[in-house]
Amino acid sequence: MTRHEREELAQDLIRLVTSRLLDPLDILLSDDVTAADPGIEAMRRRVRQDADAWAAELLGPDQARATHRGARLVAVLYPGDAAFDPPADWWRTPLGRAIARRVGHPSAERVSYAVAGAMLGITRQGVHDLVRRGKLHAHPDGGVSTPSIRERLDTRDPGDDHER
Repeated sequence: MTRHEREELAQDLIRLVTSRLLDPLDILLSDDVTAADPGIEAMRRRVRQDADAWAAELLGPDQARATHRGARLVAVLYPGDAAFDPPADWWRTPLGRAIARRVGHPSAERVSYAVAGAMLGITRQGVHDLVRRGKLHAHPDGGVSTPSIRERLDTRDPGDDHER
């Protein structure tokens, strides 16, 4: 984990928690649009303080802690009755990259080649090449096995970007 990765992830978490949780709560609870609610402002400060710790947990060496933190963040930031299935572009965000690397796809055993590429940060053609070379596993029902994507992210040399 680089300092830049952690800072980028922390900023993304602050943005997400603020826009998805605190701003709507502020709108709901505010009677006076000209005055900031001190309780909401205290929560904003707390999120700014805690975001770096969350990022450090997601990117740190403790796999169990990273998985737990990632699952909690996804559950809170993307609630719904259906299984979590973000668009391919989400996997290219700082949080998406961290979830792909530490948790994998939280609700799918297989994904399309396009989503696999987004999770890996490569093109769809790069995914086809990795499947053909046996570095990713095709799923019997189509697409790419998500465990093989996570395994690839765990074992890939960071300098090995020729597949992009």
